[in-house]
Amino acid sequence: MMPLKLNGQFSSKSGFYLTNTRLADQVLRFPSRSKGENLAKFSVSFAKLRDAYEPESNRWKIYAYDDTVNGVTQKSLTNFLPKSPFVRSGGSRCKSEEDLSSHEQGPEFPANHLANLIEKLKAVRLHLLASEHWNASLQKLCHGTYLASAKNLIHYLALQCLDVQQLEESLSSLSLQNLESMNSHILASINSIIQLLENLVPAMYIIRSNTGNMDRVDYVTAEQSENQREYMINTMTEIASSHALRLFGPSDDRKHAHIMVTVGREVISNETLLMDILKAGANIIRINCAHDDATVWSEIIRMAKHSSQMLEKPCRILMDLAGPKLRTGYLMKDTIAMRITPQKDANSDMIFPAHIWLCSAGSSPPSHLSLDAIVCIDQEFFNNLRVGDVLKFVDVRGRKRSFKLLKNYPVVAGSGYMVECSRTAYIGLGTKLYAEKRDRKLSVGRVVKLPSLEEFVMLKVGDLLTIYRDSSFSMDKPCSIRFGSARITCSSDHLFDSVKLGEPVAFDDGKIWGKVQEKNVNEVIILITHASPEGSRLGSRKSINIPKSEMQLKGLTSKDFVDLDFVAAHADMVGISFLRDVEDIVTVQHELEKRKLQKLGVVLKIETRDAFEKLPQLLFQAMRFSNPLGVMIARGDLMVECGWDQMADIQEEIMSVCSAAHIPVIWATQVLESLVKFGLPTRAEITDAASATRANCVMLNKGEHIVQAVLALDSLMSNHSMRKNKKMLPNPPLPSS
Repeated sequence: MMPLKLNGQFSSKSGFYLTNTRLADQVLRFPSRSKGENLAKFSVSFAKLRDAYEPESNRWKIYAYDDTVNGVTQKSLTNFLPKSPFVRSGGSRCKSEEDLSSHEQGPEFPANHLANLIEKLKAVRLHLLASEHWNASLQKLCHGTYLASAKNLIHYLALQCLDVQQLEESLSSLSLQNLESMNSHILASINSIIQLLENLVPAMYIIRSNTGNMDRVDYVTAEQSENQREYMINTMTEIASSHALRLFGPSDDRKHAHIMVTVGREVISNETLLMDILKAGANIIRINCAHDDATVWSEIIRMAKHSSQMLEKPCRILMDLAGPKLRTGYLMKDTIAMRITPQKDANSDMIFPAHIWLCSAGSSPPSHLSLDAIVCIDQEFFNNLRVGDVLKFVDVRGRKRSFKLLKNYPVVAGSGYMVECSRTAYIGLGTKLYAEKRDRKLSVGRVVKLPSLEEFVMLKVGDLLTIYRDSSFSMDKPCSIRFGSARITCSSDHLFDSVKLGEPVAFDDGKIWGKVQEKNVNEVIILITHASPEGSRLGSRKSINIPKSEMQLKGLTSKDFVDLDFVAAHADMVGISFLRDVEDIVTVQHELEKRKLQKLGVVLKIETRDAFEKLPQLLFQAMRFSNPLGVMIARGDLMVECGWDQMADIQEEIMSVCSAAHIPVIWATQVLESLVKFGLPTRAEITDAASATRANCVMLNKGEHIVQAVLALDSLMSNHSMRKNKKMLPNPPLPSS
């Protein structure tokens, strides 16, 4: 392509809006030098080059090219200085070089410098294509839906291996796109920049020495790519959008991102809460399978779908599998009597029966059950019970009440039953229970123990906390290592088998910290090193993290397999918690394939250091199946494992990798937390929420002011989208001459 020396008149009126940071291309028609000949068509480029050579200049260069010219290289059209940001060409005569000589000529950006920049970009492109070729076997394993995305991720990882800081500075000096801003279409953007620079550089300056072979290899490699259309910027952008659409569904016209809200059994007692949440702007409901049970989940989903239909607004359901997470067990204290109350609405009508753990003395309930009470009866009569039996009794007020045995659960120290009670009952030590079997009453036994469920223990710096194995815990037995400490349980044997003296331990997403002071087979003593000055509450079912431990919790648990069947029947997406290795993804894919769940969305929750460091491998493995994919940045556990000082960089890196892989991202944990809990956001939360709008979805946790928080987040997202759209509005009309 040869530059031409042009003069003459423009064929029609046209205006160019020139800015300090852009290159503009325009097709113009100039009359040829010979009279009577038709107008010649040329591609004209306007370029404003800002750098050390001409930092204060406001001049623009015009370059015109004609692909049909085979003559000697000619000089480009020279500089001109516009009188205003708008350059009008209609009816004016393009000045010749002699006419323009009266204007002050700023030094041109050296053409050989641009040519050298082109060669560097070509070298980068060759490196990316070589990496793509090297990983051809990996691409063949990917499902066709994700093939182009996998290639772009390979290009991204290859680019990260290069030191391109100097190259980026050179591109920035030309007001060209930074390499960091092209993650979702890397090769397409590099090709575009190369093409643009080649249009600005006379052919004689393009470096040919020692590069002929490179150009040929570059060309051949590009030609061997299966589908060059995959590398078009628009195509890659459309692919990324389609992946988000498959997972989350269509977004609101006012905003590009989705709002997800975590809910629990609290929405069941408030008939309008779910309706208000969806009306405020949420369109995804999240249920955490670590809490409540299938009965509660079913009712939440029923209410969500009903609200969605009433509002004529789509709503999708995400259910997170609990995963192999360490959690505190139930906090219990013996009492002589307790009240058992089912959940009721404002009219005192029962919504859900109370759930009770019925067992022999010493059998703690499974940690995942959501319970209202624990009742222990003597062992001899307990052994005669079966699922479906109805136990009748007279409570301490003289009222007739009953329990129904729903399900048997094996535990370490025997077994127990989940039972339900549909009416308020007061039960005490010594209460007699009877079972109805074949129309006759059979004495079952007496209540021998009533461990009441405590909401929390209060911990301060310097306090001791004893963690027991569930099977060994007894409030009647004093602590065998240290007296006077607070006590909790943990059902996982991994904690007691793997933890070492001196290792740090975090509770409740890092709100409380301590270190291991002493341990034996069944107990671990923790010295509290960080807590609120007024004391921090540690409740049941709260997280336990040991960030420096070599303990490896892998794969789905037996509970996850059971819950996955429920998710498959009722939800649109499943969240996979506490991923650490590719094998965890393989296990999930095997279970999905076995259940023929090719359309179920899969959300990879990144909440461990291992998952963060292996994120590309996890994505490549996930791309082998056609399931819609997403990634959740679970900042709570991730911060505990990686440290708060690295959290910002880790968060940005996850966003970049997922952008390169065209995988939609969910920004989660403590978004607008003060607003959700107390009704007033902090300044930092507002800016964090605004930054979160870069993700495809933002998640809010449950709280008293959740509707207000959804409204605020919806407003932030809408305003952000409007500001982005304003930047892309058409140029204003040119002023009339």
